[in-house]
Amino acid sequence: MGDSSPELKKMKQVSDMKAFDDIFPELVQLMTKDGLKDSEVADAMTWHKEVLEYNCPYGKKNRGLTVVHSYQYLVGDKATEEDLKLARILGWCVEFLQAFFLVADDIMDASVTRRGQPCWYKLEKVGLIATNDSIYIENTIYVILKKYFKSKPYYVELIELMHEVTLQTITGQTLDLITAPTDHIDFSNYTIERYNAIVKYKTAFYSFYLPVALAMHMAGIEDEAAFDSARVILLKMGEFFQIQDDYIDCFGDPTLTGKVGTDIEDNKCGWLIVQALTRVSAEQRQVLEENYAKKDAECVAKVKAVYKELKLQRVYADYEENSYNELIQLIDQLDVSLPRKMFTAYADKIYKRDR
Repeated sequence: MGDSSPELKKMKQVSDMKAFDDIFPELVQLMTKDGLKDSEVADAMTWHKEVLEYNCPYGKKNRGLTVVHSYQYLVGDKATEEDLKLARILGWCVEFLQAFFLVADDIMDASVTRRGQPCWYKLEKVGLIATNDSIYIENTIYVILKKYFKSKPYYVELIELMHEVTLQTITGQTLDLITAPTDHIDFSNYTIERYNAIVKYKTAFYSFYLPVALAMHMAGIEDEAAFDSARVILLKMGEFFQIQDDYIDCFGDPTLTGKVGTDIEDNKCGWLIVQALTRVSAEQRQVLEENYAKKDAECVAKVKAVYKELKLQRVYADYEENSYNELIQLIDQLDVSLPRKMFTAYADKIYKRDR
């Protein structure tokens, strides 16, 4: 039995993904079916259908599935198939939120590809129409919530949480954009305080806290202390995850990650550059100022050479170990009625990841 457990785990992951994916066509139909029959708006609905089908279903879906898994951790065997369907629908709301952010983010960052295909705005027929499409994707969330959750006692909490996290993420995106201007290098704001703020607001709230908080509302949890405790742990986990992402962007193996990192070329206020700036000599800082944010392979290599001189790979390894231990301590200190195993499972999933 022990030998087969990895295979059984893989089968469960495939089963979970299929059950999640099977919901998507129903949601697309909800958003477009009636409009496609209306001659006044049928063309717009045909467009909207393509917007959803091109931008929403192709990610790893970790955020959406976390809603489902969190709900299962919280209620255990009490979860009915109807409950699990609702949890999957909530998970898709998170995926739509993610798609809304990404369509807009790709325009702002002048990105070329997303999830193995051209960014939506890069399609010849789309262009800046994608700005309107991102707003449409966001609004699908509230149509879906009204359809499936209006009669639920936690309906208002779901809406308020979605709005709150959307604003937090937009705030983080603003910090990111104004800290790293595209037309020149200014390292003056590349501090650990600014970096942590960007990560917390742009990534951690919607990627880690939101899915678990949605599941908590659905499970009937009303204790504010429980939400506060979950938020502390999950924001720490989000910081841990983003620092890993920054490291993998620079030092990861493209054959494992499936992409070549571009944070250096894109002038990102990332963890590595922040760490480097606190350790550099005057000569090394000059190398960074002359070569950071240049879309040139030789310039990127010079920046990475400085990182290696500063032994940032060792700095990161120490950070990862210490941060993981701090995370486990936070989980062990939970004094509210939330399952510790839910948080440790998520922590273990990202610990030592390489992609």
